[in-house]
Amino acid sequence: MISLFLGGARSGKSDRALTIDAEYAAQYFVATAEVTDEEFAERIARHQAERSSNWQTIEAPVQLVEAIGQINHADSIIVVDCLTVWLGNLMHYQKDLDAEIERLLEYIASFKGELRLVSNEVGLGVVPETPMGRRFRDQQGRLNKQIASIADRVELLVAGIPMVVKS
Repeated sequence: MISLFLGGARSGKSDRALTIDAEYAAQYFVATAEVTDEEFAERIARHQAERSSNWQTIEAPVQLVEAIGQINHADSIIVVDCLTVWLGNLMHYQKDLDAEIERLLEYIASFKGELRLVSNEVGLGVVPETPMGRRFRDQQGRLNKQIASIADRVELLVAGIPMVVKS
C-alpha cells in the first residue's frame, strides 16, 4: 500500500502519516532533513520527541531508495518525511533529479510493505521570485504528480483536516 500525504507547512500531513491503524512487525521513520542550524536542530528534536518509541528512525537526506530498500518487508510500515526536503537536498548536492526520481518511482512500484510518503503541496502559493525557486516548485509539482499516479491513496491536508483525493 502506497500513500501520499500532501499539504502546506504545518498542515498535519506528518501527524496523519504517522497514524497507525494496523499491526506491523516493524515501524520505520525515514527522515530526509539535515541539521543546518541550531533552530532546525531543535525542530528535529521536537519532532523526534513527538514520535512514539516504536518508530525506528533512519536518516536519508539523499540516499532515499537505498534507505527504504533495506527495510522492504511485507510486515513493515515506512513513513518518509519528507519528499520536499529530499528534493531540495538533491538540488543542493547537484544530483541528477530525473535519474533519482525515476529510481524512486521504480522502487515504489515494487514495494512490499506499507509506504507513506509526506510531501508539500507547493503549487498553491505565489510564484517564486528566483529561477532556482521556480525550478524547485516545478520539480516538486512534477514529483508529487508522479507519486500520486502510482499511489494507492492520496490525501490533501488543510488545517489538519484530511481530504481524500484518491483511494
